[in-house]
Amino acid sequence: MKYNPNEIEAKWQKYWADNKTFAASNTSEKPKHYVLDMFPYPSGAGLHVGHPLGYIASDVYSRFKRHQGFNVLHPMGYDSFGLPAEQYAIQTGQRPEDTTRVNIDGGVDKEGNQIAGYRKQLDKIGFSFDWDREVRTSNPDYYKHTQWIFIQLFNSWYNKDSDKAEDISTLIALFEKEGNANVNAVCDDNIEGFSAAEWNAFAKEQQEKILLQYRLTYLAETEVNWCPGLGTVLANDEIINGVSERGGYPVVRKKMTQWSMRISAYAERLLQGLNDIDWSESIKESQRNWIGKSVGAMVDFRLQNSESSISVFTTRPDTIFGVTFMTLAPEHELVAQITTPEQKAAVEAYIEKTAKRSERERMADVKTISGVFTGAYAEHPFTKEAIPVWIGDYVLAGYGTGAVMAVPCGDERDYAFANFFKGQNGMPEIKNIVDKDISEAAFGGKEGFQLVNSDFLNGMGYKDGTQKVIAELEKINQGYGKVNYRLRDAVFSRQRYWGEPFPVYYVNGLPQMIDAQHLPIILPEVEKYLPTEDGLPPLGNASVWAWDSVNNKVVETNLVDNATIFPLELNTMPGWAGSSWYWMRYMDAANENEFAGKEALKYWESVDLYIGGSEHATGHLLYSRFWNKFLKDKGFAPTEEPFKKLINQGMILGTSAFVYRLEGTNTFVSKNKIEGQTVQPIHADVSIVNSSDELDVEAFKNWREDYKNAEFILDDNGKYIVGREVEKMSKSKYNVVTPDNICAEYGADTLRLYEMFLGPLEQAKPWNTAGISGVFGFLKKLWRLYFDDNGLIVNNDEPTKDNLKSLHKTIKKVSEDIESFSFNTSVSQFMICVNELSTQNCHSRAILEPLTIVISSYAPHIAEELWSALGHEGSIATVAFPKFEAAHLVESDKEYPVSFNGKMRFTINLPLDLTKEQIEEIVMKDERTQKQLDGRTPNKVIIVPGKIINLVG
Repeated sequence: MKYNPNEIEAKWQKYWADNKTFAASNTSEKPKHYVLDMFPYPSGAGLHVGHPLGYIASDVYSRFKRHQGFNVLHPMGYDSFGLPAEQYAIQTGQRPEDTTRVNIDGGVDKEGNQIAGYRKQLDKIGFSFDWDREVRTSNPDYYKHTQWIFIQLFNSWYNKDSDKAEDISTLIALFEKEGNANVNAVCDDNIEGFSAAEWNAFAKEQQEKILLQYRLTYLAETEVNWCPGLGTVLANDEIINGVSERGGYPVVRKKMTQWSMRISAYAERLLQGLNDIDWSESIKESQRNWIGKSVGAMVDFRLQNSESSISVFTTRPDTIFGVTFMTLAPEHELVAQITTPEQKAAVEAYIEKTAKRSERERMADVKTISGVFTGAYAEHPFTKEAIPVWIGDYVLAGYGTGAVMAVPCGDERDYAFANFFKGQNGMPEIKNIVDKDISEAAFGGKEGFQLVNSDFLNGMGYKDGTQKVIAELEKINQGYGKVNYRLRDAVFSRQRYWGEPFPVYYVNGLPQMIDAQHLPIILPEVEKYLPTEDGLPPLGNASVWAWDSVNNKVVETNLVDNATIFPLELNTMPGWAGSSWYWMRYMDAANENEFAGKEALKYWESVDLYIGGSEHATGHLLYSRFWNKFLKDKGFAPTEEPFKKLINQGMILGTSAFVYRLEGTNTFVSKNKIEGQTVQPIHADVSIVNSSDELDVEAFKNWREDYKNAEFILDDNGKYIVGREVEKMSKSKYNVVTPDNICAEYGADTLRLYEMFLGPLEQAKPWNTAGISGVFGFLKKLWRLYFDDNGLIVNNDEPTKDNLKSLHKTIKKVSEDIESFSFNTSVSQFMICVNELSTQNCHSRAILEPLTIVISSYAPHIAEELWSALGHEGSIATVAFPKFEAAHLVESDKEYPVSFNGKMRFTINLPLDLTKEQIEEIVMKDERTQKQLDGRTPNKVIIVPGKIINLVG
């Protein structure tokens, strides 16, 4: 009976689906374990073999936990809103919802392309997902809850006294009772004070404008990354080297009125929460740096000939007497006001140039020095000295106050800036205020110096100087001590179509929330997905997109009268909206009324194991923690942190194939013949190259029209040999290997084992299809322990000590490896075990039955088939994992090497409990010893029990 993976796998995948084998219960008495993968964006390209790596690892772990007696929640869904689907819709004229559905479920798109479908691809790999809990962020029954969460954020403010979000009604009550003088909130800067009487006298519109300055989601004019080519705002993590990650379009900075999320309110909690979760130190450090906590002071520098002042946050207030000049971010709101007529042209030209660079690019570029003098001067708080004001792109509008008090003697970047513009109008000499030589470089240390040339600070160090300056600034009302964070509020608007609609309409330009009972507000049909001719977002093309506030429904846009029918928000939410809470929806995915019921949330609490890519460190993982903390504050989420343990899987890289075209010709030279020739390397499809790196020349000619008449210079063996290079796996490099082909030829269990065998989960590793056959051979060898050509050969023989040793080594190794996520070494142990059992000619049920359970997490299909063949009914999925018995690994005897004058001549197996004298007696009587000695008596017999026997002389 031969091993037939295709037949076996189809059988058991159907069984699991029909019997809902992996359905998790929300009321189980078993201990719970929640294992989650970062859910995929369903592109039309489908899965390649790199995508399932993390899913296979989480599936092995989930199956193991079921064997251990846990009620395991292991769900899957799709992050199905996003820019790629919209761009594809613009290019092909298809509806994003149609292409997204086909990408998930499979089928033929409008272009006639056959799409495999993510769901079918995932099913073929044999994952133990609870598909009854599937979510798709683009489905209205899902995003109605995203809209509801947005409304909760809008109706909340952050109370610093209670250190949590509270309902906006509590803030209104404070305003009504005592005004805002004593309100300790996270809010906009420079809010004007008012009394209770003034608040109560304000018109409703004025009250709403004030509340917008406190709400956790709010409308404000914000500096954003605007991408004209995509017609939308981009987040920092969507930009690479100043261009959009999607499409490579230029990105500029501009001011726009946008929805923002006040994530900055949670900066300290996001920072402290990192101490309570089991994540890699590199991810934690990325978040710490992104949050960017710093302790220092706010200082006001009054502008000469103006009533305005420049507010600066500095971590080194002790160096205030070393201020030589000031630098503003080019986008700073004061720049236009203070620039003198003489400097206007230079300043405007510089601002235009800077707008083309992203904040991330400016932060990373420490070599380029650029700036322009505004012509304006500020006044030193203590000396009243005139300080020139410059602009420079090393200062960011979104960090601190967008202004720097430049102390060149104590800061390398200020030092470089001052020296670069040395001698120019508006750049004074560098002042030295430390007792150190700064002729070659700045001294930025906080220890080992005394302040000089610093008035009342002379002789002090960093700590005393900082305290003294803050006290003096407070006396003259020009500063105070402050903790600052680099973390900025997150822009939440996107000028796109394919995203969650906001549940917002506008009355006199002010946002109003649609009542939750009328959700979802469903994305309308539009004829085209580009911005309107007058620059409005794509929803500006919708003919049915207005809110009837009387009948509480969406109506035709042309009915807007701003009396009872009002315009709806034209922006949509960003891609991270739906992914910032999805793990909670899995807990209770069928709940129509709530995002998740209290009992389900209480039972599952949070994710025990989360597996996904490290590229989400400062995007999804930060936003998710923010939303979870907010929902905890409001009494909805049961825990402060969403993900207890996080594992970042490495990338599976592709092994690309290259052909070499003679420059200016259509002739291709084999790799072995290119020396001395001018050639152009071109990617070739790896599917037409064999494991010996030989190109199928005819297939290459038929691959693309422009290669149809290609000519080839072959090597001496008449072969065309390609070059190889390990790169990221992608369609553009033609190095993609699909799991479908591997599953069809070798089976899903082979794919699963091979991906786990490639190397440590968290490391990047190259894919090599040639290695697949070895793993397939292992599974066939495993099969032969149970079957021969005539059928089942498992017997009831008593297992030998060696049989038990092989089994229990494997039980111990595999259970330890899975708990430590060392999946690759488990596969090695399986191979060792099967080789040993084969050599031992073991077909004992007492060994093979537990072995089936041990291997089932990795190769579930073959394990189910073997379990069934052994006479068991139902699935192996929840059968208890075999217990490791250490006694079987305790050695009772030892195979000693017997050496003569240090050279091993033979081995002898002896009990380990023998004394040195007993060992010597047995060895000396052995006829092999007598033959070696040939009548001689050794000078010395060296015996170390359990280790060596050596006869000398």
